[in-house]
Amino acid sequence: MAITKEKKSEVLAQLKKIVADSASLVFINFHGMPVSQTREVRKTLRDKGVGYYVAKKSLAKKALVEAGIEGTLGDLPGEMALVYGSDLLDPAREVYEFQKKLDKKISIVGGVFEGRFMSMAEMTSVANIPGLQTLHAQFVNLINSPIQGLVMVLNGIAEKKV
Repeated sequence: MAITKEKKSEVLAQLKKIVADSASLVFINFHGMPVSQTREVRKTLRDKGVGYYVAKKSLAKKALVEAGIEGTLGDLPGEMALVYGSDLLDPAREVYEFQKKLDKKISIVGGVFEGRFMSMAEMTSVANIPGLQTLHAQFVNLINSPIQGLVMVLNGIAEKKV
């Protein structure tokens, strides 16, 4: 169904605002997903501070090109939506979880990360980056490991001398 020029300009303005205000964007294909599941996805994303916006591909491409993002925008097959947020990793991570949960009824087709266009494979690898708390725990464990080894050696030497 065709939309009026006024409505197109409103949608384009909204898309430009989303692109300008978001730390990262994920382009998703939601072909074959029932409305009930779409509602569930939107609600869950909203609860986690992540937005979900469906727009015509031509308007989305226009907003993305005008934003001056590095690289080239890849092909956007099927029905497309933008998932966006102020956190760099949350949009990709949340969509990836739904992709696994909903048996590929929703899928990542690309995105924008750190100011450049990313392919499906690159965005999937971004989605697999652990959360900040997990990274902090891994870092602490990495620092603690040599110290723990030193303590074990010193303890062994002290037991030998006794």
